[in-house]
This record gives sequence, C-alpha cells and structure tokens, in this order.
Amino acid sequence: MRKVVVVTGANSGIGLALCERLLSKDDQIRLCLACRNLQRAENARMALASSHPSADISVVQIDVGSVKSVLQGAKELKERYKRIDHLYLNAGIMPNPRICFKAFITGLFSRNVISMFATGEGLLTQEDKVTEDGLQEVFETNVFGHYILIKEIEPLLCNVHNPSQVIWTSSSNARRSAFSLTDYQHSQGQESYSSSKYATDLLSVALNKHYNKQGMYSSVVCPGLVMTNLTYGILPPFFWMFIMPIMWLIRLFTNSFTISPYNGAEALLWLFSRKTESLDSRAKYHSCTSGLGNNYVQSYKMDVDEESSDVLYRKLLDLEKQIRKKITPENK
Repeated sequence: MRKVVVVTGANSGIGLALCERLLSKDDQIRLCLACRNLQRAENARMALASSHPSADISVVQIDVGSVKSVLQGAKELKERYKRIDHLYLNAGIMPNPRICFKAFITGLFSRNVISMFATGEGLLTQEDKVTEDGLQEVFETNVFGHYILIKEIEPLLCNVHNPSQVIWTSSSNARRSAFSLTDYQHSQGQESYSSSKYATDLLSVALNKHYNKQGMYSSVVCPGLVMTNLTYGILPPFFWMFIMPIMWLIRLFTNSFTISPYNGAEALLWLFSRKTESLDSRAKYHSCTSGLGNNYVQSYKMDVDEESSDVLYRKLLDLEKQIRKKITPENK
C-alpha cells in the first residue's frame, strides 16, 4: 500500500525541497501539498510532477493561520484518504522581522558569532498582530493551526497496527527564555517566532504522552540555518552580499549552517525512514552539513519538561473549545 505523506508549507523553501527529496527516495508515495496559496501549490505540484511523472501528487488548500481554513482542508483530507502515514508540519511565518544592528555588529566580532548566526538570540524581534480568530498570528500559524489540523484528522493518524508520524519543523531559535505559559501566545513580547517554536517543542512532547498508545508519534526537527524567503527578509539585500561570504567561512567550523533548503531537509527526510517507536520523544533531530558539504543528522535533547508540556496542552484544549464555540455550524 502506498504511503500517504502530507506536507504543510510545501510550495517553497524547505517544504518544497523535502517534497523533491521524498519523491527521489520513493516516487510511489501519495504526496499532498497542503498550502495557503493554491496557485503556488499547483505550480509546485507541476514542477514536481515534471521530474517525477509517475508520482501521485495532489494539493489541498490549508491556511494554518485560519481555523476555518484548517477545518475545510481537514475535511478534504478525510474524504481523500483512509489514513495518513507522515504529516509534516512545516508551514510557518516570521512577520516583519527586525534586527538589532548594535547587537549584530558587536556579535560579529565576538566569540559568540557562530551562536548568533545559528540561533538569532538577541538579534531578532517581530511585530505580531491579531487574526480574525482573535489569536496572535504567529502563534496561530506556527502552533495552533497545526494543532487543530492534528485533532481534525486524528482518525487518519491513529492506528496501533500501523503507526503514523507527525513531524514538526522547529528551529534553533526555539528558546525557553522567549516563552511563557502565562502568555503562551506571546502577545506581550517581541520574540513571537522563538516563542512559537518553543511551544511546538513542548506540544510534541505532550502529543507523544497522549497519543503514542493510539499509534501516533511526534518528532521535532531543526533544519539549521537555511537561506529561504523567510531568512532573506530579515535584512536588506545589500547586507546579504556582505554577510554570505562570512557565513560560508563560518560553515567550515560549525555543522548548523546548512544554507540550502535541500540540506535543511536532511533530518526531515531521515525521519521518513525511521521506525517511529524507536525515536526519542524528547529529542530534536538536527539537519547538519559539514564544511565539505556532507549532510547528516544529529539528535539533541530538547530543553523542555513534561510538566510544562502538559500545562500547555491543557491550555490548548481549553482554547480549542473556545474557538470551536465561535465557529458557525456551516463551517464545522
């Protein structure tokens, strides 16, 4: 039976690179590109189909920044598939990123330059906003929309005889210091991206606690420092002309500078072939690239604890109830 693979945010960047690599590994999978923009998704589908003509590739419109869109997209997935083997939760946003140039210049000539580039700690802030659902946009897009998707297609993911994988694209920018359980949507801070990625790490641990016995397993990936549209938007173009040679030089001394989406998808692809039950529920699997350009995967323990993950999970359950009450019957 063909494996069914669904990838959110699949029309560009790491998501598209992952799809290409998955099809190169196994073009007999049934691949679904779950994207906000249908035209871009269709363009990506055609590009993939041209290089893999025998592959079964489809699209579904899902904007994880809108609960109504997630519910409609999940309905289509349930009508189309009997089960989903791999769900890659890759879509994410970092709106209006701002960089502290003083911290950048100071860090550039310090011993922490590699860490600064790899994590963005102390450098990046974002301007968030409230969505039509009344939620913080980064939180809803990066965390809650994906959470609702999982809950909606739960019957397709839970099978004790044939376990499924839920795989989150997290970040090295996922820091405990940017996250607070009393403000888990990060409405009071300026590091919404970092907060949201730490929340996905916590949520993954909670999902394993509640769903492993039902045959659903959750894993977290860090793609490393990848140059995508999201990354390029942080600085003006002329700055990248100056910085990129430095980054290629630093790459000789660190394995986290994956640079290309192809390299960044390494851990995501690696998990595709792993036995789900053997994976460490507290590990974050990092895509790594050596200075010579060789790709490999390393796992590191996440800076999370079960108590915090349980608290967040309960808060999301409560929030889910509140949001569903607002949705009219025709949108259910």
